[in-house]
Amino acid sequence: SSGINAEWPLRPGSLCRRLATVTKMKHVNIGAVALENNFYEGEDSTLECKILDEDKVLSHIEDTVRRGNNIVDYHGSDFFDEDWFDIVFCLRTEIEILAKRLEEREYSDVKIKNNIESEIFQVLLEEARESYDPEIVYELPSNNLADVDSNVARIQSWIQSWYADNGGTEPER
Repeated sequence: SSGINAEWPLRPGSLCRRLATVTKMKHVNIGAVALENNFYEGEDSTLECKILDEDKVLSHIEDTVRRGNNIVDYHGSDFFDEDWFDIVFCLRTEIEILAKRLEEREYSDVKIKNNIESEIFQVLLEEARESYDPEIVYELPSNNLADVDSNVARIQSWIQSWYADNGGTEPER
């Protein structure tokens, strides 16, 4: 048993929640930070979502992120400071699977189309590659629970190697 069946069907943040649990790192969910602190500039009526106040979010999380041992969870990456991250993972989903997930979440047709086009044209992956050294940006599949398990193992191995190579100590388990 993987211990993550509570995540089925996959929900936003499934990988990060699981990874935070197994690594004892802090999960910094940007959507939750914004919601808890009302860090919004307004609403996008077309996509039916709130517009993030990036400056307020950055100010709020900066000290936490600079202390290290964090997993920062958000669907975009271009507004974070370039030196905040040692590695960036961009999750990718097959179009048919993504469409079904968004329909199940009852997203509007416009929002589904926007998300699917973003995935087809690799918008978030390209944003990450443009915002950070491309050598630290990795693409991972996120289609099912097996992908989550594989990604957790892969990232956990990377974290252990990073600590070994940089003389750091992992958070207590």
